[in-house]
Amino acid sequence: MSSRIGVITFPGTLDDVDASRAVTLAGAEAVSLWHGDADLHGVAAVIVPGGFSYGDYLRAGAIARFAPVMSEVVRAAAAGMPVLGICNGFQVLCEAGLLPGALTRNENLHFLCRDQWLRVESTATAWTSRYEPGAEILVPLKSGEGRYVASEEVLDELEGEGRVVFRYVGDNPNGSERGIAGIASADGRVVGLMPHPEHATEKLTGPTEDGLGIFLSALDSVLSV
Repeated sequence: MSSRIGVITFPGTLDDVDASRAVTLAGAEAVSLWHGDADLHGVAAVIVPGGFSYGDYLRAGAIARFAPVMSEVVRAAAAGMPVLGICNGFQVLCEAGLLPGALTRNENLHFLCRDQWLRVESTATAWTSRYEPGAEILVPLKSGEGRYVASEEVLDELEGEGRVVFRYVGDNPNGSERGIAGIASADGRVVGLMPHPEHATEKLTGPTEDGLGIFLSALDSVLSV
């Protein structure tokens, strides 16, 4: 199977280069995907990176969800392709219906930028198989609309099905329901998280290399098919 992993760029995307570098460090081939191009160019997985797609006008991720490339991502995800949404990418995946719930303004209404500890709650996804269950990782968090919310029914379903993938350790920085930092689709192939693992892949630039496991997991997943 191909080790090509696509990284989408929307107008306002900030972290596509970092995500591509993380893919390369993991040993896969990073492929740039343009928001207006309804073609995934034969990639085996897709990353929807962070930033402020379309300036976060209307609502974070709400416009990007209608980009031509996202129609292909939705189709590919339905066929089992691994998809990762980071920060704004998580918002886009929720808006596109690939993940349940929504991301709203942080509880304190302030933009947060800090290194954040997360607990890996599930290793049964295409993006977390390299971690040990319960592992704690340190990665940057930088968002103004990072508070995950959903109905009690959806939250209970996520918990009951083991689809809470990451949870904040210590204080709950943005007031997310049940301290949820990341979730997965029912098949574990689509994952969204608010913190930024792509900024924690090298000792020189990140607080840790803890985020690299996400990209290594994706490579394992696409090569095992």
